[in-house]
Amino acid sequence: MLDRLQSRFAGSKMNISVADATGTVLLRRFGEASLARSLPAIQRVPGFVFAEQFAATNGIGLALAERQLIRVHGAEHFAERSQGSACRALPVRDPLSGHIEGVLCLGYPRSAEDPALVTVIRKAAEAIERRLLEQSSARERALLGAYLGTGADAAVGLHHGVGVDELARELRPRDRVILLEKATELISCAQRAAVDVSLPDGRRVTLVSRPMTSASGVEGMAIEVLLPGPPPRQGLPVPRQVGELLGFPAEPAGIPAVAPSEYVPVAPAPGRPSADPPSGHLPGATSGQGPTGDQGVMTAGAADATDDHPDFQPPARGLVLVGEPRVGKYALAARRRLELLSEASARIGTTLDVRRTAQELAEMTVPRLADFATIDLPEAVLRGEESADPSGDLRRTVVHGIRDDVPFSPVGKRVDFGPTAPQLRCLTSGQAVLEPDLKAAAGWLTEDPEHTEQLLTHVHSLIAVPLVARGVVLGVASFYRSQDPAPFGDDDRALAHELATRAALSMDNARRFTRERTMVLALQRSLLPQGLPDQEAVEVAHRYLPAESDVGGDWYDVIPLSGTRIGLFVGDVVGHGLHSAATMGRLRTAARSFAELDFPPDEVLTHLDNVVGRLDREDPAADGVGIIGATCLYAIYDPTSQQCVMARAGHPPPALVRPDGTVSFLDLPAGPPLGLGGLPFETAEIHIPEHSQLVLYTDGLIEDRHRDIDVSLDRLRGALAHPERTPEETCEAVLDLVAPSRPDDDLALLVARTHALDPRRIADWELPADPALVSDVRAAAVRQLADWGLDEAAFVTELLLSELITNAIRHGAGPVRVRLLHGPTLICEVYDTSNTAPHLRRAAATDEGGRGLFLVAQLAQSWGTRYTPEGKVIWAECGLDSA
Repeated sequence: MLDRLQSRFAGSKMNISVADATGTVLLRRFGEASLARSLPAIQRVPGFVFAEQFAATNGIGLALAERQLIRVHGAEHFAERSQGSACRALPVRDPLSGHIEGVLCLGYPRSAEDPALVTVIRKAAEAIERRLLEQSSARERALLGAYLGTGADAAVGLHHGVGVDELARELRPRDRVILLEKATELISCAQRAAVDVSLPDGRRVTLVSRPMTSASGVEGMAIEVLLPGPPPRQGLPVPRQVGELLGFPAEPAGIPAVAPSEYVPVAPAPGRPSADPPSGHLPGATSGQGPTGDQGVMTAGAADATDDHPDFQPPARGLVLVGEPRVGKYALAARRRLELLSEASARIGTTLDVRRTAQELAEMTVPRLADFATIDLPEAVLRGEESADPSGDLRRTVVHGIRDDVPFSPVGKRVDFGPTAPQLRCLTSGQAVLEPDLKAAAGWLTEDPEHTEQLLTHVHSLIAVPLVARGVVLGVASFYRSQDPAPFGDDDRALAHELATRAALSMDNARRFTRERTMVLALQRSLLPQGLPDQEAVEVAHRYLPAESDVGGDWYDVIPLSGTRIGLFVGDVVGHGLHSAATMGRLRTAARSFAELDFPPDEVLTHLDNVVGRLDREDPAADGVGIIGATCLYAIYDPTSQQCVMARAGHPPPALVRPDGTVSFLDLPAGPPLGLGGLPFETAEIHIPEHSQLVLYTDGLIEDRHRDIDVSLDRLRGALAHPERTPEETCEAVLDLVAPSRPDDDLALLVARTHALDPRRIADWELPADPALVSDVRAAAVRQLADWGLDEAAFVTELLLSELITNAIRHGAGPVRVRLLHGPTLICEVYDTSNTAPHLRRAAATDEGGRGLFLVAQLAQSWGTRYTPEGKVIWAECGLDSA
């Protein structure tokens, strides 16, 4: 058709285009070939999109938006280069459905404007529509011809209408689907009727069905829609001579030539009876239920309503569908199967959970395919593994049906199928097994006569389908029919097999995910602390909750430090999966090592920052760009002074619950996340009253895409405002009231109730740097041990104090402070103002010194050095049981 238009406008500056329903140009022709060179290169070839949202105001885009013939003149064009031109564009429709299939557009200089172009473009579009009509079947064309032929019988007021798309432009795609489905049902019923149809937005329209017989004897039904309101405006008539001048092909045989403008319904003349009255007044309509049982069928009773109201405007009428009843029944069944398969693709496999996917399969098939469904899976599949014997390890996983009184084996029970059972036969063959009449299935009856006799009082037909994906047998699905007296057929078996195959693939994905998640979760938990250390500084409870979809890198730790102090860690590695879990393990190990070296919190975070940066550099997938990130909070609590020193690296601040129930979120310097490198970390020191609760957590507890973080913090504040709770009870309350029900991120929670070391279990002396005073301190320490009932530890303590004090006086700087701590162990601490670190060495036989620290290491359970702002502390700890 474009070739003929090009020939018609040869030598002119005419630009002829055809675009599809999205505005994408498919073909272009020019009256002069040189016109192509004047266009931008991107517009010279097919594929350029003229849809209004991309190309703004233009002929093709407006025709799609307005759904009618349009004219864009000069400056109305959005593109400045096009403002010297004009164009006319007209939508091209499928004559059967009325859907817009594309746009025909004629562009020309403004000076070449000619009213005859309206006629040319209409006839050209009509010819293209007839070409589309030729692609349909001859029987459909014959019925459509019979429908269109009623428009010539003006004597009785018969008329045909526009397609439903043009008639009701506000109809959404879902509305059209509903109308087509109801139209197919009406065709399959082969009865004259009018049916009210409810649309999702609450509107109601009427579908009218009436019989048609073509000139060739094809019998069928035509379905029209009646919409309230006046009909569309009448278009201009199109002379047939224009088409003849252009050489357009003749109309297909048996179909009258009808221009797009003639698809407009015409109201009958006043006083003239109409053969097809408006909605609610259809001669011959039967009363009762519609074909689906839920739509009311209108009855006659006011056929002459127009006589009382001469100015009555009939409702707009448009063709929805034509077809034959028998074909309609097959089409209806096929449509419902396709809809079920399409819906199954969206509703089966919404979660990576094997049981839930099996339940979704059963819910999809009941009641649209079967009345009852049971699904049996091996126990190994539910754990995420492959079953070594799928037929011998089946457990009832799902029972779903229209009623609950059918005696199927309950969920969780082991199911044993005999060798002749349909379920075992389908597992053996890998194909769906159809038993249309269960009473005639002798093999099935002999397996368990008593149970099967009970079932036969409720069901009569069965399809057993194996659940197989990627060569792995996952189980078996059984579909039973009860209410519908018709047995299952081959089409039902094919549909059940297709549904089961799709569900099996989703189940296998869920099984694989379950296996991998179990492995990663096992790794994650093995990298977290396996127990809590024995200490008296704090009473600790902790929780780790993995994300619903994957395992992350959240962690916590409790580390005993020298001087009865305790270190509390909580951290979060960015990301999910095995890589995050492994990184978490490496980071936690490094954090514990730095903490046990008695570094202060800011120095620990600095070292961890370097570790994360090194992991980035060593990762081959990083390609020079940091991919690992982490946040961390480290707190050191000293029960002797009830002081807590903290630092954080991009981590949420901790919460402090005081003994009076006051809850506050500590204002700590934020610090950058680990891995950025080069930025400092700051510490904060606060006094924590005894029996307070320090709550450390990761962002997975308070950050949720379904709620604001302030709401989460308020919930956390409310959950913590109960100081009488134990740390374990606090953890449970926080998870119940604050944690998301289906967390997108994993979370770690650490609750520590602080204790203070009894001052009576602390002994403290200060002396100048004079060796002569060492004996006085030893004597005072022995007396203190006697008061504590630790006489057996006196000898070892004297030796330790002698060596530590002497070293502090000889190698350090005064004054010297000595402290004894009586906790689960006995700790001796010697403070001095020097930063010189002691070094353990093994003295040779001829050396006069170098044996002091070696002696300390042998007598003490552990020993070490930690630095303070004023100097250092050398400490030694010995167990009371071995003293």
